[in-house]
Amino acid sequence: MPESPEQNRSKVLSSSELLEEWKIVQAAQKDASAFGKLYSKYFPQIFKFIYRRTDNEQLTGDLTAQVFLKALQKIHSYSYKGVPFSAWLFRIASNEVVQHYRDIGKNRIVALENYQVKELISEEKSESNEEDLKLMIQYLGELKEEEIQLIELRFFEQRPFKEIAQIMDLTENNTKVKTYRILERLRKKIISN
Repeated sequence: MPESPEQNRSKVLSSSELLEEWKIVQAAQKDASAFGKLYSKYFPQIFKFIYRRTDNEQLTGDLTAQVFLKALQKIHSYSYKGVPFSAWLFRIASNEVVQHYRDIGKNRIVALENYQVKELISEEKSESNEEDLKLMIQYLGELKEEEIQLIELRFFEQRPFKEIAQIMDLTENNTKVKTYRILERLRKKIISN
Protein backbone atom coordinates (compact mmCIF):
# COMPACT_ATOMS: atom_id res chain seq x y z
CA MET A 1 0.00 0.00 0.00
CA PRO A 2 1.48 3.39 -0.94
CA GLU A 3 2.36 5.86 1.76
CA SER A 4 0.20 8.91 2.09
CA PRO A 5 1.75 12.35 1.66
CA GLU A 6 1.52 12.82 5.45
CA GLN A 7 3.60 9.68 6.04
CA ASN A 8 6.22 10.82 3.54
CA ARG A 9 6.46 14.33 4.94
CA SER A 10 7.21 12.89 8.38
CA LYS A 11 10.54 11.69 6.94
CA VAL A 12 11.90 15.25 6.90
CA LEU A 13 14.66 15.40 9.48
CA SER A 14 15.14 18.23 11.96
CA SER A 15 18.48 20.03 12.24
CA SER A 16 19.38 18.05 15.35
CA GLU A 17 18.49 14.76 13.61
CA LEU A 18 20.63 15.74 10.62
CA LEU A 19 23.59 16.49 12.88
CA GLU A 20 23.10 13.22 14.76
CA GLU A 21 23.05 11.37 11.45
CA TRP A 22 26.20 13.21 10.36
CA LYS A 23 27.94 11.86 13.48
CA ILE A 24 26.96 8.32 12.42
CA VAL A 25 28.33 8.98 8.92
CA GLN A 26 31.58 10.30 10.38
CA ALA A 27 31.86 7.15 12.51
CA ALA A 28 31.31 5.03 9.36
CA GLN A 29 34.01 7.00 7.58
CA LYS A 30 36.45 5.97 10.32
CA ASP A 31 35.17 2.42 10.86
CA ALA A 32 33.23 0.49 8.19
CA SER A 33 31.37 -1.51 10.85
CA ALA A 34 29.48 1.67 11.83
CA PHE A 35 27.98 1.73 8.31
CA GLY A 36 25.50 -0.93 9.48
CA LYS A 37 23.40 1.71 11.25
CA LEU A 38 23.00 3.66 8.02
CA TYR A 39 22.26 0.47 6.10
CA SER A 40 19.57 -0.56 8.59
CA LYS A 41 17.99 2.87 8.58
CA TYR A 42 17.90 3.39 4.81
CA PHE A 43 17.65 -0.07 3.27
CA PRO A 44 13.80 -0.11 3.24
CA GLN A 45 13.59 3.35 1.64
CA ILE A 46 16.17 2.61 -1.03
CA PHE A 47 14.61 -0.78 -1.78
CA LYS A 48 11.16 0.82 -2.20
CA PHE A 49 12.62 3.64 -4.33
CA ILE A 50 14.24 1.15 -6.72
CA TYR A 51 11.28 -1.25 -6.72
CA ARG A 52 8.97 1.56 -7.89
CA ARG A 53 11.29 1.93 -10.89
CA THR A 54 11.76 -1.75 -11.72
CA ASP A 55 8.66 -3.62 -10.51
CA ASN A 56 10.95 -6.64 -10.10
CA GLU A 57 11.86 -7.82 -6.62
CA GLN A 58 14.98 -9.77 -7.57
CA LEU A 59 16.36 -6.96 -9.71
CA THR A 60 15.53 -4.48 -6.94
CA GLY A 61 17.45 -6.59 -4.43
CA ASP A 62 20.47 -6.72 -6.72
CA LEU A 63 20.45 -2.99 -7.43
CA THR A 64 19.89 -2.14 -3.76
CA ALA A 65 22.87 -4.27 -2.79
CA GLN A 66 24.94 -2.46 -5.43
CA VAL A 67 23.86 0.93 -4.05
CA PHE A 68 24.99 0.08 -0.53
CA LEU A 69 28.21 -1.48 -1.73
CA LYS A 70 29.07 1.68 -3.67
CA ALA A 71 28.05 3.86 -0.73
CA LEU A 72 30.30 1.88 1.61
CA GLN A 73 33.18 2.05 -0.86
CA LYS A 74 32.77 5.82 -1.33
CA ILE A 75 31.70 6.87 2.17
CA HIS A 76 35.00 8.70 2.62
CA SER A 77 34.06 11.10 -0.19
CA TYR A 78 30.70 12.00 1.40
CA SER A 79 30.43 15.44 2.96
CA TYR A 80 27.57 16.93 4.94
CA LYS A 81 25.51 19.49 2.98
CA GLY A 82 22.53 20.07 5.26
CA VAL A 83 20.35 17.32 3.77
CA PRO A 84 19.83 13.74 4.93
CA PHE A 85 22.42 11.12 4.07
CA SER A 86 19.60 9.43 2.18
CA ALA A 87 19.85 12.11 -0.55
CA TRP A 88 23.31 10.78 -1.40
CA LEU A 89 22.01 7.20 -1.35
CA PHE A 90 19.07 8.12 -3.57
CA ARG A 91 21.45 9.71 -6.07
CA ILE A 92 23.48 6.50 -6.19
CA ALA A 93 20.25 4.47 -6.50
CA SER A 94 18.95 6.68 -9.28
CA ASN A 95 22.20 6.33 -11.18
CA GLU A 96 22.15 2.53 -10.74
CA VAL A 97 18.60 2.29 -12.11
CA VAL A 98 19.41 4.52 -15.09
CA GLN A 99 22.58 2.56 -15.81
CA HIS A 100 20.74 -0.76 -15.58
CA TYR A 101 18.15 0.31 -18.15
CA ARG A 102 20.84 1.77 -20.39
CA ASP A 103 22.74 -1.51 -20.26
CA ILE A 104 19.72 -3.59 -21.25
CA GLY A 105 18.38 -1.04 -23.74
CA LYS A 106 14.90 -0.76 -22.26
CA ASN A 107 12.83 2.05 -20.77
CA ARG A 108 12.37 1.98 -17.06
CA ILE A 109 9.07 1.61 -15.24
CA VAL A 110 7.07 4.42 -13.65
CA ALA A 111 4.63 3.14 -11.02
CA LEU A 112 1.53 5.31 -10.65
CA GLU A 113 -1.35 5.33 -8.22
CA ASN A 114 -4.65 6.97 -9.18
CA TYR A 115 -4.42 9.55 -6.37
CA GLN A 116 -0.98 10.57 -7.69
CA VAL A 117 -2.42 11.16 -11.16
CA LYS A 118 -5.10 13.39 -9.66
CA GLU A 119 -2.45 15.40 -7.81
CA LEU A 120 -0.43 15.82 -10.99
CA ILE A 121 -3.32 16.67 -13.29
CA SER A 122 -5.12 19.46 -11.54
CA GLU A 123 -6.64 20.50 -8.30
CA GLU A 124 -9.53 21.83 -10.37
CA LYS A 125 -10.55 18.34 -11.47
CA SER A 126 -12.38 16.59 -8.66
CA GLU A 127 -11.57 13.07 -9.86
CA SER A 128 -9.12 11.40 -12.14
CA ASN A 129 -10.45 8.56 -14.24
CA GLU A 130 -9.03 5.62 -16.14
CA GLU A 131 -8.58 7.75 -19.26
CA ASP A 132 -6.57 10.33 -17.28
CA LEU A 133 -4.36 7.52 -15.97
CA LYS A 134 -3.72 6.22 -19.49
CA LEU A 135 -2.94 9.71 -20.77
CA MET A 136 -0.60 10.39 -17.84
CA ILE A 137 1.30 7.17 -18.49
CA GLN A 138 1.59 8.10 -22.15
CA TYR A 139 2.80 11.63 -21.40
CA LEU A 140 5.22 10.49 -18.70
CA GLY A 141 6.68 8.12 -21.27
CA GLU A 142 7.45 11.11 -23.47
CA LEU A 143 9.48 12.87 -20.75
CA LYS A 144 13.25 12.77 -20.52
CA GLU A 145 14.80 10.72 -17.72
CA GLU A 146 15.65 13.81 -15.64
CA GLU A 147 12.08 15.10 -15.98
CA ILE A 148 10.60 11.79 -14.84
CA GLN A 149 12.94 11.76 -11.85
CA LEU A 150 11.89 15.25 -10.82
CA ILE A 151 8.21 14.32 -10.96
CA GLU A 152 8.73 11.03 -9.12
CA LEU A 153 10.84 12.51 -6.36
CA ARG A 154 8.58 15.49 -5.75
CA PHE A 155 5.10 14.04 -6.19
CA PHE A 156 5.38 10.29 -5.75
CA GLU A 157 8.12 10.26 -3.11
CA GLN A 158 7.08 13.59 -1.55
CA ARG A 159 10.71 14.72 -1.18
CA PRO A 160 11.51 18.34 -0.32
CA PHE A 161 13.07 20.42 -3.10
CA LYS A 162 16.32 20.81 -1.17
CA GLU A 163 16.75 17.04 -1.02
CA ILE A 164 15.74 16.59 -4.68
CA ALA A 165 18.34 19.17 -5.65
CA GLN A 166 20.99 17.22 -3.76
CA ILE A 167 19.93 13.90 -5.31
CA MET A 168 19.95 15.32 -8.83
CA ASP A 169 22.96 17.61 -8.41
CA LEU A 170 20.97 20.77 -9.22
CA THR A 171 20.34 24.01 -7.35
CA GLU A 172 17.19 24.10 -5.27
CA ASN A 173 15.75 26.96 -7.33
CA ASN A 174 16.49 25.19 -10.62
CA THR A 175 14.79 22.07 -9.23
CA LYS A 176 11.63 24.04 -8.44
CA VAL A 177 11.50 25.80 -11.80
CA LYS A 178 12.08 22.61 -13.80
CA THR A 179 9.52 20.65 -11.79
CA TYR A 180 6.78 23.21 -12.18
CA ARG A 181 7.43 23.66 -15.89
CA ILE A 182 7.14 19.91 -16.42
CA LEU A 183 4.03 19.78 -14.28
CA GLU A 184 2.41 22.62 -16.19
CA ARG A 185 3.11 20.88 -19.53
CA LEU A 186 1.57 17.64 -18.23
CA ARG A 187 -1.51 19.39 -16.85
CA LYS A 188 -2.11 21.25 -20.10
CA LYS A 189 -1.88 18.03 -22.11
CA ILE A 190 -4.27 16.15 -19.82
CA ILE A 191 -6.80 18.96 -19.47
CA SER A 192 -6.84 19.63 -23.22
CA ASN A 193 -7.96 16.03 -23.87
